[in-house]
Amino acid sequence: MNLLIVDDSRLARKELIDLLSDIPNTNVIAEAVDVNTAVAAINTHKPDLVLLDIHLPDGNGFDVLENSNHTPQVIFTTAYEQHALRAFEFNALDYLLKPVTLERLEAAIARSQQKHETITDTTAVILTPKSRTDQIFVRDGEHCHFIRLSDLRLINVEGNYLRLFFLNTKTMLARSLSYVEERLDPKIFFRANRQQIVNMDYVAAIEPWLNEGLLIKMLDGTEVEVSRRQAKDLKQRLEI
Repeated sequence: MNLLIVDDSRLARKELIDLLSDIPNTNVIAEAVDVNTAVAAINTHKPDLVLLDIHLPDGNGFDVLENSNHTPQVIFTTAYEQHALRAFEFNALDYLLKPVTLERLEAAIARSQQKHETITDTTAVILTPKSRTDQIFVRDGEHCHFIRLSDLRLINVEGNYLRLFFLNTKTMLARSLSYVEERLDPKIFFRANRQQIVNMDYVAAIEPWLNEGLLIKMLDGTEVEVSRRQAKDLKQRLEI
């Protein structure tokens, strides 16, 4: 299992590396000291797991997760108790208070390895770009869904997972938005911003929005903001 350590303290990073040396099947592939270097490392190395501090010089650990294209598993390592609730909203595997002990880290890593194997075996079969009539298989816990892409209207990033909205149902998927985007037909699906992909068949209206962006209004009333950069692509696509 490939790991990234994110902490602005050199001593804290060394302590984690020393602990990991006693845990089998762990490989530290990179280190980062702030939000910018962490996001770059995640997108470049695509680690299986990130050991992530909360307080960083240019932001916090949540900024790292919100701005990364790749979606790794996460174990927070921090000296602050008060962020635990928000950490688990990002589907963190664990929240370890410093000083981190070998016993706690080993237990958290074991859960990560088990989950990684499960995701690898059972997540979603999305291998090549799909058309409207194609279906994807998604396993969400004990529930399994065959989703026809013509029924998939919206994909939202929620922490380390995606929420897929289809028919009158929604389900979770342990993949990154970029991974799914690469496997969807760009004639049908549009990446509106860092957090959302919309099915253009379900768009009711498109209106000008703030900072030269656009606002997509879906048939079900959902509103999706299109970033300025993406708005240029959408205007070219629609020739508006």
